[in-house]
Amino acid sequence: MAGPTNGRLRRNLTVWQAVGLSVALMAPSMAANINPQFTAATVGRAVPLAFLFAAIGVLLVGYGFVRLCQYYQHSGSVYAFVGSTLGPRTGVVSGLALFATYVFYGVVTASATGILGTDFLNKIGVWDNPGRWGPFVLAALALVGSLALTIAPARRGTTALLLIEGATIALILLVCAVVLVRVIDHSAPNGGTQHFTLDPFTVPAGIGASTVFLGIVFGFLSFAGFEAASTLGEETQNPRRDIPRAILGTAIFGGIYFVVVTAIEMMGFGSDAAGVKAFTSSSSLVGDLGHSYIASWVGDLVSLGAAISAFGCCLACVVGASRLLFAMSRDLTDGGRGLSAVSPQGTPARAALVVVGLMAGIIVVSVVAFDAQATDTFGWSGTIGTLILLVAYVLTTIGAIRLVFVQHKIRVPQWEIVIPLAALVVLGYTIYRNVIPYPTSGPAQWFPVVAGGWLALAVIAVLAAPRAAARLGERLAAEEGIRAHQDDAPVRLTDA
Repeated sequence: MAGPTNGRLRRNLTVWQAVGLSVALMAPSMAANINPQFTAATVGRAVPLAFLFAAIGVLLVGYGFVRLCQYYQHSGSVYAFVGSTLGPRTGVVSGLALFATYVFYGVVTASATGILGTDFLNKIGVWDNPGRWGPFVLAALALVGSLALTIAPARRGTTALLLIEGATIALILLVCAVVLVRVIDHSAPNGGTQHFTLDPFTVPAGIGASTVFLGIVFGFLSFAGFEAASTLGEETQNPRRDIPRAILGTAIFGGIYFVVVTAIEMMGFGSDAAGVKAFTSSSSLVGDLGHSYIASWVGDLVSLGAAISAFGCCLACVVGASRLLFAMSRDLTDGGRGLSAVSPQGTPARAALVVVGLMAGIIVVSVVAFDAQATDTFGWSGTIGTLILLVAYVLTTIGAIRLVFVQHKIRVPQWEIVIPLAALVVLGYTIYRNVIPYPTSGPAQWFPVVAGGWLALAVIAVLAAPRAAARLGERLAAEEGIRAHQDDAPVRLTDA
């Protein structure tokens, strides 16, 4: 099969395949099983409340992505959006921020594959006591597999991801339905006292209300990826319609799913002190609930599905990061050279190889320099990646405000400016609350340093290379997807 020319990607994806990438990167199956424990360690039983606030924040941020995708179609996502609205230097910073997020999230999901995978193999007796290195072995396999599938045509990968994720989500919802019925019926297993309650939507005594914004970090981590379809703007058949639909639909689904599932999980374990303790120590939340409320094989099947979901998310991280790197490299060269080279299959293979190498390097450094375990590489990279992602979301939201309400490139009611402004408030306070007061002990003290250090290096790089920034600006202005409407009348809602 002949490859595309001039560094172009093929338009061969449907709206459902765009949804597949977003859902795969959000990985609802994995996230529902392993992310809420980290939130519970901060906010106790109020995990669903933290996820509700995160859902609201994501929907507010999603407004900006939807409007930008109605106007621009580009594989660089926020790099192109911000670069075209706020200038090429700011675009490069935002692109590097989202790129780093995908890389760190690749570490998160590879680690999750190892954690959930070894837990499943241990429970079924295939790999007894895998020890410290077991999860890292599976994490390495996940990275290698993600590289191989990224180089393959995106159509096959996204279709497989959507099917696997959909089947696992259906099983999780079935388990949650059984748990909900049994807690309402006061028939919890082993004579437990779990019951239906709205306590998980209240802040426990002794925990400040603002502390919920510390827990929101892993809420945003669970939602992260809802915008991944924006990187497929050059590969989707009808991008102005399909990409916004994929982003908004994924965000709405994620909001309902995570709030409902985490509430049932907390009620299933129990919202008292003992229940919260069991909740935070669980290796697979829905898997353990399926084991205790239904049957052991159901719990094992959920754990296996969550492990596969984690691998699918790792693949989606590699896909998203490689396309961002491809887009920026293409705009620095004449296209078709170096990291902007396109494989015969029509994918950015060289960029994907660099991305996987960076993910593997982070794991190696964490283990060698900080004696990390798989749970550490999961938690550390998740927090760092989310802090960087929030900054990228801020820049994207500001870019959307300028495009819609300053340049008036899209005709919308002026009152809608309230939505992106509210998004900036939520994002800004979440960042502030996770940095102030500054953590002075333990691994947490390094999270803002690594996140801030990456962003600082990105700013220094664009300031030190003004010619490269100017070239990027020229390339962005010349790209077919970026200039598509700049000489036309403002885009109407009926056009999108």
